[in-house]
Amino acid sequence: MSTKPQLEPHAQTLVTALQSQCLQRGCGALKQLSCVFRRMDIDYSKRICFQELTQGVQDFNLDLSNEDLTTLFRALDRDRNGHIDFKEFMDLLTPPMGKIRIKVVNEAFDKMDVNGDGVLKLDDLQVVYAANARRHPKYLSGEWTEDETLRHFLDSLDTPGSPDGKVTRQEFLNYYAGVSATVDDDCYFDLMMRSVYGLPAHRNT
Repeated sequence: MSTKPQLEPHAQTLVTALQSQCLQRGCGALKQLSCVFRRMDIDYSKRICFQELTQGVQDFNLDLSNEDLTTLFRALDRDRNGHIDFKEFMDLLTPPMGKIRIKVVNEAFDKMDVNGDGVLKLDDLQVVYAANARRHPKYLSGEWTEDETLRHFLDSLDTPGSPDGKVTRQEFLNYYAGVSATVDDDCYFDLMMRSVYGLPAHRNT
């Protein structure tokens, strides 16, 4: 995953507090962050200004002083242009994953990436994920075709709010960073990923 910026301790405390409030609803963590960004973006400019962040923090019932709000804003506004864009917001608030989790997520991506071009597309899923699609309730009910089911899965992995029909390794890691935030135990996360993607059992080396 991309390297997160090193923040001074107080700024990191403030970022962690906001992250906790954003993700407290549990599942769908990355989509939840995307929704938080859109809710804070009052003027629909696709950027968050200081006043919008202040209002958003108040909506989350975080009691921060003006000094703390300034520190938080500066931590999120990494390019110092006076606004927080979507990438800055997601990069800093996406929960980090440990090496064990990153390894199994990369294993899953490598299995799905049939032609090894570093991007997941519908063609890849048709080869390695079709059996899973045929177990989806909407496929079984006849509401979705196999391709529609696979497309829905692909879009769920894509960058929230702007799916482009393909998923890079980074987008795949970002998606599972959100899932990872809802799973406390490394072993359970590893087992879950291996079960979902049919990966071989983990062997200690």
